[in-house]
Amino acid sequence: MAENYDLVVLGAGPGGYVAAIRAAQLGLKTALVEKEKVGGICLHKGCIPSKSLLRSAEVYHEMKNSESYGVRVGDVQLDIDLVHSRKNNIKDQLHKGVQHLLKKNGVDVYTGTGRILGPSIFSPQPGTISVERVDGKENDMLIPQQVIIATGSRPRSLPGLEIDGSHVMFSDHALEMETLPASIAIVGGGVIGIEWASMLNDFGVEVTVIEFADRILPFEDADVSREMTRLLKKRKVKILTGAKLLAESVKVSEQSVQFSVEKKDGTTELSAERMLVSVGRQPNTEDIGLQNTAIQLNNGYIQVNEVMQTAESHIYAIGDVNGGYQLAHVASHEGVLAVEHMTGEHPHPLDVTMIPRCTYSRPEVGSLGLSEAEAKEKGHTVQVGKFPIRGAGKSLVFGESDGFIKLVMDQETEDLLGVHIIGPHATELIAEAGLAKVLDATPWEISQVIHPHPTLSEIYGEGALAVLGKQIHG
Repeated sequence: MAENYDLVVLGAGPGGYVAAIRAAQLGLKTALVEKEKVGGICLHKGCIPSKSLLRSAEVYHEMKNSESYGVRVGDVQLDIDLVHSRKNNIKDQLHKGVQHLLKKNGVDVYTGTGRILGPSIFSPQPGTISVERVDGKENDMLIPQQVIIATGSRPRSLPGLEIDGSHVMFSDHALEMETLPASIAIVGGGVIGIEWASMLNDFGVEVTVIEFADRILPFEDADVSREMTRLLKKRKVKILTGAKLLAESVKVSEQSVQFSVEKKDGTTELSAERMLVSVGRQPNTEDIGLQNTAIQLNNGYIQVNEVMQTAESHIYAIGDVNGGYQLAHVASHEGVLAVEHMTGEHPHPLDVTMIPRCTYSRPEVGSLGLSEAEAKEKGHTVQVGKFPIRGAGKSLVFGESDGFIKLVMDQETEDLLGVHIIGPHATELIAEAGLAKVLDATPWEISQVIHPHPTLSEIYGEGALAVLGKQIHG
């Protein structure tokens, strides 16, 4: 039996379920199709569980070093079963919360795989959704006026590299490791790779990071990459940059993974107990019926305009599938943008320079806007201000004083082009930069904000003054 809807959303991750709720709030009869659990990869296999593990690693590190705070404890032990239990409890609690929100807002949830059908007796335009139910019962047929594709992404591997989920893993598998290895090789020094490197190092694992680019965190400001490299090496994390894993060389035994890494100066043979592959993600655009539409792909990603519309104006694509930033908060924002556009709310198009980017390692990284190099490449006359975290008294009280804030300004217009923070709580501190960008604040205006003392937020005032050459404590 066919059911009519104003909107059907394919995928219930942070983009899809937020879009569905916003649509329901605006009066649309809305259906949400998800083949697994609402909340998506972020809630069940990504953002939330990994940050739970990172928090456990942080507490473990602090407990082992508590004497520096004047707190003597006995033998500190890590119980990985309790670590996983806490992680799973957090996931379950948030999962129930998402289910409650969908029910509260009257969103119909279909559990199964949704596919877009071409023009048919149900609709003269492509967009009717056939839902293949996981329970094997007859397919549901949904007839929407509008469609949002929010099917997300999955980890990408290297050609010729077999992922067995045990010795050679993606992060999905690593989240469920019942025992910690003595050593691990992490292929990829981007955000996910560095978070896992930091976490496992704090858990006592010997870590080697292999990055193809000439520096880790290659999409961050170069100064941030250098500082992260310095601090991880100080923690005995081995970092190989400009290094290519030779996939055909990988040999797995019960005790280890042996492999070769190629650099400019030759090939090196290495081994570790396990290998974690974090070389990016690829969009889930297969087997959802795109061939029945005029939707265009670019390297597997769905092409959209500034309001997330595809070549089929009644079909939108948000989140990881559209080739933009693969971040949960971006997917949620795009979901709201798409819904408000289809309902005539005239939302502002997404401005990528206002998207905060976070790395939840130790130390954390928070950034927004252009790096110094990017600003120069775009023709700006750049003026930079840097202020060390240790210049804020709270950092010494807190016990973590490495890192800095860096502000990038256009010297001619005084526009704020970018903010980059590496240090404690950087992922929280970067939100102020987002507000500054929304309000089009200049560094001088940021310097006029009265930041409470003692707090880490004081680095903003001093960093802004540093751009102008007027910092007080530097």
